Amino acid sequence: MKDKVVLAYSGGLDTTAIIPWLKETFDYDVVCCCIDCGQGNELDGLEERARLSGAAKLYIEDLVDDFADNYIVPCLKADAVYEDKYLLGTSMARPAIAKRLVEIARKEGAVAICHGATGKGNDQIRFELSIKALAPDIKVIAPWRMTDVWTMQSREDEIEYCRKHGIDLPFAADSSYSRDRNLWHISHEGLELEDPANEPNYEHLLVLSVPPEKAPDEGEYVTMTFEKGVPTSVNGEKMKVSDIIRKLNELGGRHGIGIIDIVENRVVGMKSRGVYETPGGTILVEAHKQLEELVLDRATMETKKDLGNKFAQIVYEGKWFTPLREAIQAFMDVTQEYVTGEVKFKLYKGNIIKAGTTSDYSLYSESLASFTTGDLYDHHDADGFITLFGLPLKVRAMKMQELAKKNEK
Repeated sequence: MKDKVVLAYSGGLDTTAIIPWLKETFDYDVVCCCIDCGQGNELDGLEERARLSGAAKLYIEDLVDDFADNYIVPCLKADAVYEDKYLLGTSMARPAIAKRLVEIARKEGAVAICHGATGKGNDQIRFELSIKALAPDIKVIAPWRMTDVWTMQSREDEIEYCRKHGIDLPFAADSSYSRDRNLWHISHEGLELEDPANEPNYEHLLVLSVPPEKAPDEGEYVTMTFEKGVPTSVNGEKMKVSDIIRKLNELGGRHGIGIIDIVENRVVGMKSRGVYETPGGTILVEAHKQLEELVLDRATMETKKDLGNKFAQIVYEGKWFTPLREAIQAFMDVTQEYVTGEVKFKLYKGNIIKAGTTSDYSLYSESLASFTTGDLYDHHDADGFITLFGLPLKVRAMKMQELAKKNEK
């Protein structure tokens, strides 16, 4: 009986070519595992394609709700954004996918897990760190790093390899954007984006959204509710998190929300340029922050911001299954205990415009904030506060004056 390998299978050209390559190079039975994180019609026709390519079995695993509840929501609670722009769409999905690959490998008794990530990207790190953390005994095969036995270097090479192995599939050799899509976002790399001097060809590129200048001339109001930091409804309709994201993707895409062009610092050390569409995610993050600024105290917000940046880095670097991620997530859960309320905003040509926030746990006091303060705030108290708060500055200035006079003599 042959050993088995579980292949992270997307149905694209790379992973299609990997199936006969694994059989030919290692004499494995190949168990394909396609993880559905919300990539839509990309899953169409996968069963026949895997069979024609020589797979022994195909799993199609629906992870959409798991992805939304157990990976997106913790990042949302943390306001985790990498380098102030990237909302971690691909980064969050990889540990969810890797966890299910390990589960399938255990079920099938596989000796190895194979992925098609390149040797230059972040995904190889995210997949492999997750697998190491969950299944240190399972071997990882990364064809693109095995240049002694993986000799294909282009789409043309892969198409020719498939043809020689009797796999005649509808893949074209012409160049296109390299994309990754799931429930949260779609990313675009390649073509004109490889040169940061080039403006993105949004007419050709966008999938989920329209450019802001092509959005409706009239804004659209949206109302959302949160309970303990978790979104619960849109425009009065209660929904599970995955459906809320789908609804906000539709609304945000229509108004050109969440299109970013970023040159980011990859884990492997290089800079890469990409365009990300995250319409629903951008709305969720902004709405969540809108509620937090009403509910959280200053010291908690300051610490949360620092740890949120750290959380984003942890997720980006593929360190989801670590004690540090668990510890920071536990802190975030505590901060969300009272992040409950309603948020209203207007979507207009790429902008999310506040239109009112309410919460039973609001720390905003109208009487305190107004110019006619009541008993809680005595203006005279500011005298002593400023004296003490500014004491280090005053002492230093006095010392500098003293030294200046001394030097004049």
